[in-house]
Amino acid sequence: MSEMIPTWLGGDLVAVEKLEAHRRGLRHKAVSVFVLHGEEVLIQRRALGKYHTPGLWANSCCTHPRWGEAGIDCARRRLAEELGIKGLCLHPRGEVEYRADVGGGLIEHELVEVFVAHVAQRITPRPNPEEVMAVEWVSRAALMARIASTPAVYTPWLQIYLERHAAQIFGVTENTVEIRA
Repeated sequence: MSEMIPTWLGGDLVAVEKLEAHRRGLRHKAVSVFVLHGEEVLIQRRALGKYHTPGLWANSCCTHPRWGEAGIDCARRRLAEELGIKGLCLHPRGEVEYRADVGGGLIEHELVEVFVAHVAQRITPRPNPEEVMAVEWVSRAALMARIASTPAVYTPWLQIYLERHAAQIFGVTENTVEIRA
């Protein structure tokens, strides 16, 4: 059965098949997670079998919630499914909206709930090879330099997050709320 995701059509939130939402460039819900250790961020290289942006580097975890699934529950689920990571405290960082061509005639037009998890020491993920082909801890400064020199190996959304929303994602706020994953 195809995966249905929350998508806006004519002002209404409806369930639309994920690939169809991307083919039509429809605005839909998404979730992104950044796992941080000090100035380092855990990034993942998407598996070659992914239907868009295969083999490109992305943030720690990104996905679409299922119909009726809360963003925080989706973030927990996908951290476990993609990286084998459980039990992190997730900090909501608000929403980000972007629209990007991801190749193959597909458009990501996403309203993304962003979550950050701070870890005291580097954790070792256990990536699901159907989802993730590699992981790496990298400093944000090095990541930005790499993206500037070789943007084609990074997903469009990671580039957008770092170029336009870094303060929102990585900044410290007085009202940060912890949610146990």
